Amino acid sequence: MLRLFKSSAVSFALLLIGGIPLSERVALAHQQTPTAPAGKKTPQKTEKAEKVDKNQKNFTAEQIVESAIFLYGSRPVLAQIRRNGIERGRICRPTCDAGKTEEAVYERRFVRGESMDKDKIRLDQKMPTLEYSLIYGSGRLWGIINGAAFTPRQDATDTFLAQHRHSLDTLLRYKENGSTLNLIGKQKQKGIDLYVLDVVDKDKQSTRYYISAKTLHVLWLEYEEPAPGGSAPMKYSRKFMDYRLAQGTLVPYRSVLLEDGKQIQETRTLNVTYGIKLDDSLFKSPEA
Repeated sequence: MLRLFKSSAVSFALLLIGGIPLSERVALAHQQTPTAPAGKKTPQKTEKAEKVDKNQKNFTAEQIVESAIFLYGSRPVLAQIRRNGIERGRICRPTCDAGKTEEAVYERRFVRGESMDKDKIRLDQKMPTLEYSLIYGSGRLWGIINGAAFTPRQDATDTFLAQHRHSLDTLLRYKENGSTLNLIGKQKQKGIDLYVLDVVDKDKQSTRYYISAKTLHVLWLEYEEPAPGGSAPMKYSRKFMDYRLAQGTLVPYRSVLLEDGKQIQETRTLNVTYGIKLDDSLFKSPEA
């Protein structure tokens, strides 16, 4: 156990478990002083020490993100458990609520690379009148339909790559991706205390995250993408809900995508399994 406390990020994260707000937990931890040895007087708190304790409430972006990573499963566990897997669910446009919607059943298979640009992803989608696959590997995207390779439409490519670049993994794997963190500050929205920070990748693509100060769950993220025709950028946000544990890691089983404030897609995960060996042929073009 002593080795765990040698890491400042991990020991900081251990203070976050429980229902007490983040700032209060750390303040309580600082108030616990060790018992003085027999015959020695416990030093009195100085004015300077009290100021230091108050300043501990101003956490850095790295402290917040490292603590969130710990609660999502910790970096070593996420790297080991989520190195590959299969996710199955439904994609509805605009919503999965009862009514007339366009719905697809999806299966997402992936192999995790050293960084996100080296990931391998295969997304199979089945709709009532169409069935096809989108495959990402070696930094590029292509598709397969009826056993033949095809080049996806530009809008489909842009959507796939944007959702890969601006995701939960963008935050959880920021170090592996060589990204930088920028803490915007602390806000209160709809009665919820939030940490707001940006993750900027090596290509200067920025994603803004809104993280609950109480649970350290990512509640939603925001990003901008160029609109067709070179007009003003479109603003997107993705909300994450229904968090559950999957093989010891935290996973949102429902997410909603909005475009300029209007809901355009809902994804509901039915099941997810990590640690499954996947044949490399799944991620190769049939023409290779």
